[in-house]
Amino acid sequence: MDWFINLNPVLQGLLATIFTWGITALGASIVFFFKKVDKKILNTMLGFAAGVMIAASFWSLLNPAIELSEELGQSGFIIPGIGFFLGGIFIIFADKLMDKYSYGVIIKRKLQLETPKSQQYKKSILLVLAVTLHNIPEGLAVGVAFGGVAVGIPGTTLIAAMTLALGIGLQNFPEGAAVSLPLRREGLSRSKSFFYGQASGLVEPIAGVIGVIAAITMRSILPLLLAFSAGAMIAVVGSELLPEASMENKNLTTIGLILGFLVMMVLDVALG
Repeated sequence: MDWFINLNPVLQGLLATIFTWGITALGASIVFFFKKVDKKILNTMLGFAAGVMIAASFWSLLNPAIELSEELGQSGFIIPGIGFFLGGIFIIFADKLMDKYSYGVIIKRKLQLETPKSQQYKKSILLVLAVTLHNIPEGLAVGVAFGGVAVGIPGTTLIAAMTLALGIGLQNFPEGAAVSLPLRREGLSRSKSFFYGQASGLVEPIAGVIGVIAAITMRSILPLLLAFSAGAMIAVVGSELLPEASMENKNLTTIGLILGFLVMMVLDVALG
């Protein structure tokens, strides 16, 4: 553990987001062994990850953004509020954009304007793009959390940043499987399905490094970045994780949500 604590914060953010990408790849590798995965397990994991992300959004991102704004002589709610709103809108806009293009592909398929092979690859690209768009703010959030620790932002701790990476990693496992398994059912080979599944998480290490560097070098806009990451994560939880997980196993998802929130709260408040 000491070796990680003593690393440069950029390396910490990079390793943490390589971990989250690795869990995405692990989830995508399910395609080599199963045609489908027990929904109860995946939904409980999604609920747990949602709980961690909700707790982290406040204690590791939004609350530090508020405290830093006040420390910089700014309003404690205007800049964090704007950042939080923009982060949520970013995810909503990304979802709308993908829904629009996904709908276009469905119409074309009905009109038989594309060959089956081109339809197959178009769907592959859309699936990867949809998950990738969500992974950008998640990687950014991890990077900003580590960067906030490096510059001594009140309320940020290394344990909280690491737990945030763990929570995002956990929800990346079902995401990797959610890309690779449907593609396999569409007729792609196992290796291609795995490739597309893990590729959706490759953006996280890039976004993570950018987040760390931005947090360290641009302290004046750090409250905006922290709040943006918090808003994006809440939007991902609200629009993707909970609706998907609670559709079939609401009670298990709720239990996972409570446990995830509790674990993050204890680690952040008691150990931070």
